[in-house]
Amino acid sequence: MTAALNIHATAIVVGRTGLLFSGPSGWGKSMLAFACMTEARRLGLFTALVADDQVLLSEEAGTVIAACPPSIAGLIELRGTGIVRQDHIARAPMHYAVLPGSASGENRLPPEGEIVSLAAGFSLPALRLLTGVPSPLAILMAKAPDIGH
Repeated sequence: MTAALNIHATAIVVGRTGLLFSGPSGWGKSMLAFACMTEARRLGLFTALVADDQVLLSEEAGTVIAACPPSIAGLIELRGTGIVRQDHIARAPMHYAVLPGSASGENRLPPEGEIVSLAAGFSLPALRLLTGVPSPLAILMAKAPDIGH
């Protein structure tokens, strides 16, 4: 087990799949994660917030683990709306990094099998997502059918 590294991200679980939303400030990580949790509930899937804004990453037996600082447990900031409370779990394995997509230019189609390094020693398969899409969880599930299982 490695020492925890604090990164700016949002971590959730859908079913047994950990999703780590990572990207620049203002990208919409929290809102996309919240929308995915809302969609998962509508589908009858288990979902929970792990951490918003500050995610403590560690590694256990080759798996990236996300945890939440106790002071912000269960809280997610929805920009322009405020802070809301969500069902949460203290820690969970992460399976995918959800990153900003590009709607135009040469990066319109991200590379297949993309792996992102979140920090030294922390890498996850990447899924790209645009903000403002009507069903972000459906898009993620289309790219990674194991989400929610």
